[in-house]
Amino acid sequence: MENDKRQRDYTYIQREEQHRLDGKGEVKSKEIKTSEVLELYGEQVERLIAKDDKPLSDKDAKKEEEKLQKLIEKRKNESEHDRKKREEKDEKEREQGRQFVREVADAYNFHFAGIESLAGRDTFVIDAEPLPGYQAHMKEAKILPKFRFRAWIDKDESQWKKLDIQCIDTVSFGLFLARFHKGSRIMLEQTRVNDEVWLPQHVAVKVDVRLALLKNFNIEDDLTFRDYKKFRTNTKIVPLGELQPQH
Repeated sequence: MENDKRQRDYTYIQREEQHRLDGKGEVKSKEIKTSEVLELYGEQVERLIAKDDKPLSDKDAKKEEEKLQKLIEKRKNESEHDRKKREEKDEKEREQGRQFVREVADAYNFHFAGIESLAGRDTFVIDAEPLPGYQAHMKEAKILPKFRFRAWIDKDESQWKKLDIQCIDTVSFGLFLARFHKGSRIMLEQTRVNDEVWLPQHVAVKVDVRLALLKNFNIEDDLTFRDYKKFRTNTKIVPLGELQPQH
């Protein structure tokens, strides 16, 4: 929970590369988006800065800048009632996320699998298998028995460094509008920043999905996170054209 609070103090660059695959596993299409992620008025927002690893055109960059400035003006002129309502909704969602994490402890049998070094840090390797007879307390946790995972827990910080999550049964979302099939997989990695917080480093997702009972399609999604900077209240939001290129 403390780590979650500290995460809000950082801005960063997020690069997402998504592949759509055909039935043979060949790439049908590829899309790459790079965004700057900011925390404004307690809300996390993204500003697109590149497509397919190329800077946005002046026209698209202007649109992104206008969207950001529009949000800033909206938050500046927000009434106390609306601000409080928005913050309460955000905190409610965060608390639901914390409850979900707490349910994980009840949903699995955990087994110690050894010690491994990741990025120069010793980690405890823990395997988690669904606990027979588990009954979820919140509806979002009902999917837990359909996944198994391996976790690498930092030995010194007791934070997870890496998660390898595998789907072992079909998972349905949104009244069967979307189904994740057996074999889908998610890999997540975190890194320690400024000796005070753990932040996302890499997320790799490979899913076999059926939407609205239509034909299946496969997606590979790869996200990387970099250039973490501690956000300060006096940080100035500048137009994209004023940003200096990074090397």
